[in-house]
This record gives sequence, structure tokens and C-alpha cells, in this order.
Amino acid sequence: MRLTLYAYLFPLAALTLAVLGPVFHIPFTGWLALGETVLLVGCSFACVHHAESIASRIGQPFGTLVLTLSVTVIEVSVLVAMMLNGENNPTLAREAVLSTVMFVCTGIVGACLLLGALRHREQEVRQQGVNGYLSVIIAISVLCLLLPDTTFSGQRGSYNQFQIAFIMAGTVLLYGAFLFMQTVRHRDDFLAEESEEAEDTRQRRLLVHIPCLIAGLVGVVALSSGVAAGVEEGLDRLGLRDPDAVVGAAVVALLLLPETITAIRAARRNQLQRSINTALGSALATIGLTMPAMVAVSELVGRPLILGIDPEDRIQLLLVLVLSIVSFGTGRTNLLNGFVHLVLFAIYVMTLFVP
Repeated sequence: MRLTLYAYLFPLAALTLAVLGPVFHIPFTGWLALGETVLLVGCSFACVHHAESIASRIGQPFGTLVLTLSVTVIEVSVLVAMMLNGENNPTLAREAVLSTVMFVCTGIVGACLLLGALRHREQEVRQQGVNGYLSVIIAISVLCLLLPDTTFSGQRGSYNQFQIAFIMAGTVLLYGAFLFMQTVRHRDDFLAEESEEAEDTRQRRLLVHIPCLIAGLVGVVALSSGVAAGVEEGLDRLGLRDPDAVVGAAVVALLLLPETITAIRAARRNQLQRSINTALGSALATIGLTMPAMVAVSELVGRPLILGIDPEDRIQLLLVLVLSIVSFGTGRTNLLNGFVHLVLFAIYVMTLFVP
């Protein structure tokens, strides 16, 4: 009980600070900004804890879906806050979505495959389920990040209003179709083997975890604007060549940390299917929901976005998408698969600072 006390204290502290800050005109700068960031991270972990507790009651794949959507709400709130802070950041949305795909498909997947193989030599996944994730991830990634540079809209890297509305509607529709397949029509393709279900299945009190999850999400949203301002101010002082790319990657790395830990733990317990559900599910939810949300906000506030990515990013994205197909092509993974993904992850991080 003591180990999970943070899951109740952090949301309460975040909500208290969000209410008292405007009342007493507290300037969240310096050490206070750092404390606000710590609270945000703590709330993120608390939300994941409550989402996992809810998942243990409702079963799979709905449990993974609750976790994924919870983290997506957090990510959307933080990115929107950063987009609205200060001057317009037209490339922030694309950099955040690209970073999510790259971090998940190289870093998180690579760590899961490598650490799982070190303990179990080879692991298996349900190939049809993984193919479902990858097919939608590939389609939406190309539509949102590659296609904008090849249209005749007259704006390099962007769509016109009709195109963006049509593409974002298609993106949401693709994600909705995937959810229907995952939770209703082909649910068995995303379930782990019976032997993999041997984890903590203690009865959880939904009446406690659901309001705590909602409180944690509200706390994250309330803290987002202050943290966004602090992150941008700190990175601006570094004189980076592409600050939007580093900001997007930093936010994504921070917010994906709880899911990363969850996925790696599952892989080490020889629950690779659950691990991949968590990892690829977060990437799919981000590009399927975060991008349309940020596009909608940009249209409402009149801050245009640039969606098309740079040439070096296009090459890396296509390489990672092809590699993901190959890695899961047989339904069995080993040490080499994880090692290759991690090498590409290291190269991607390098190009963030040395583009």
C-alpha cells in the first residue's frame, strides 16, 4: 500500500497547486517550475497505475486500451499547451507524432525484444494482431507526415483546409475501425496466451481507481501550460538547430516513460503480446488521435501547422516501418531483432541534436 501511495498523493497535490496557483498569483519559474514538472511526471505515473488497476478488472484488450487512451489524453493536453504557449510552433505537432512513432517502434519495441530475448531466447506474438497495428500505423504515418509534401495545395508541407479536414477524418475513421477489430470483431488476435495471464489479478475497487484516474488526468491538464513554458524556455537557451524537434522528442520521452516501463516488464515476464499491445497501441493512439486533436486546435486558434517532415526524417521513418514489418513477419522474435531496433533508435536521437 505504501508503494502505491504516490498514486493518490500526486493527483491531489497537482489539483491543489492548479487551484491555489492562480488564486495567490504564484509565479511558476525557477525551482517552482521544476517542482511543477515533477508533479506532472508523478501524475503521469499515477494515471498509469490507476489505468492498470482498472485493466486488471476489465481484462484484455480493454485494459490495454484504457492505459493507452489515458496516456494519449495526457500527451494531447501537454502538446496543445506547448503549441498555444508563446509564439506559434508550426512544426511541433509533426515532430511530436514523428518522435512517438520513432521512440515506440525503435526504442520501446527494441528494448522489449532485446530484454525479453535475453531472458527467454525467443518469444512469440500473434502475428495477425501485430499486422493490424502496423497496417494502420503505416497508413496514418504516410498520410500525416509524408503525403503533405507531395500535394498541390500550394503550401509546402501542408494541406489546404479541405484536404486537412478530409485526411484527419480518414485518420480518425482508421483508428475507430482498428478499435472495432481489436475489441469486438477480432479480439482474439490481440490476446495473450492463457499462460501469459498469470499476473496480479487481485480485485480492484473501480469506485476508487476511476475517480483517481480522472483526477490525475485533470491534474496533468492543469499543469501542462506551466510545464510547457518551462521546457521551451530551458531548451531555447541551448541554441539548438531544430528546437521544435528536440522539444517534441523530450515531451514524448517524458510522457512515454510509464508505458515504457509497463511494456518492458511484460516482455521480461514473457508476455510479449501484452508488451507489444502497450507499445504499438500508444503509437497508434498518438497518430490516430493526437494529430487530429492538434489540427483541430490549430484551426480554432488560427495557428497553421506544417505536417510534412524533413528528408532525413522521411528516410528514417520509412526504414523503421519496413523494419517493423520484417521483425514481426514470422511471429517470433529474438535478440537480433531488438538490437537492430535499438541501433536505429540511437541514430534517430543523434540526428535530433546533429540534424
